[in-house]
Amino acid sequence: MIPSKIVVCPRCHRPNRVPEARLGDRGQCGHCQSPLFDGSPIVLTEASFDRHVERSELPVLVDFWAPWCGPCRAMAPAFAAAAQQLEPAARLAKVDTEEEQALAARFAIRSIPTLVLFRNGREVARKSGAMDTASIVRWLRSSN
Repeated sequence: MIPSKIVVCPRCHRPNRVPEARLGDRGQCGHCQSPLFDGSPIVLTEASFDRHVERSELPVLVDFWAPWCGPCRAMAPAFAAAAQQLEPAARLAKVDTEEEQALAARFAIRSIPTLVLFRNGREVARKSGAMDTASIVRWLRSSN
């Protein structure tokens, strides 16, 4: 049997089975034909969060942020650059804590920005405070 991973589509939120050897090909969703990876963080809402975190067999790094937060805005380009470096080995996502207050409460987000790493639906690491691209990449790889 060919080893594969479940990758959730960032557009239609449906799971796709992708052979591990083909993850780097940045394939398309079998349902909506959208790219599975485009080198940028995806936006998660309460409606899509569980599907991505629980169904994906890739680690999912979530940036809990708010638009009024200066450090969050300052870290946004670094997080986007980290997505370009880390995909397809990991999925990077953002949750706006102002828009998604239930998710912020569910994960007890007390300060922002807070990065939370999920693997197989479970939180495996957490770090608060703004970081540069190299620090985000290094932290994810060491926590993975």
